[in-house]
Amino acid sequence: MRQIFFDTETTGLYAEGGDRLVEIGCVEMVNRQLTGNNLHIYVNPERASHEEALKVHGLTEDFLSTKPKFAEVADQLLDFLAGAQLVIHNAPFDIGFVNAELKRLKKPPITDHVGSVLDTLLMARDMFPGKANSLDALCRRLEVDNSSRTLHGALLDAELLAEVYIRLTRGQDSLVIDEGGSSHSNQPGELRVEAVDLSRFALPVLQASEAELQAHDKVLAELDKASGGKRIWQAA
Repeated sequence: MRQIFFDTETTGLYAEGGDRLVEIGCVEMVNRQLTGNNLHIYVNPERASHEEALKVHGLTEDFLSTKPKFAEVADQLLDFLAGAQLVIHNAPFDIGFVNAELKRLKKPPITDHVGSVLDTLLMARDMFPGKANSLDALCRRLEVDNSSRTLHGALLDAELLAEVYIRLTRGQDSLVIDEGGSSHSNQPGELRVEAVDLSRFALPVLQASEAELQAHDKVLAELDKASGGKRIWQAA
């Protein structure tokens, strides 16, 4: 399966209010192996970022003024994403911004170009109900090193999301780039976790000795005394 871990930075929070994309990060994984075939694009939004957004990503109007406009990179992006499963943290936000840009170009929405969209925020909420499930919170909980994340960046966040996703899905403890292009290679430092058929093993059943049974009965009697005769586990 080809998956693209996808993240964006924007001028603000509201695509429908005229906010625009300023950065796009795509990290490719095939069969749970990072390929190193990533896509990173800065975009000239043709407007200034809101002050709060600028504090988040640090991409100034002056810096972005020399970058290509979305119309110039749209086909490159769509070709890269074609047919893949997009994995996004809080997918409606990023999808909404990409679709707004595509609508300006009179192109179909992003879901017409990709295979499917998976929202890791929904996954995390199912797995950790009632807890903080931001990308930073998941990095802390799942022990993914995000110490280099002083500012948000689309490519860095996509790379962190790939690590978080692997740990959420329990596939392996870390990600490695398969330079040979084969999911069966054994690169130095690579950790492989293979499925084990436990039905092959005949597990012995150890019976308690007479002395162990007597010690167990003594503990139960002491618990019964301490509870004032209110134990219920042997009521039957």
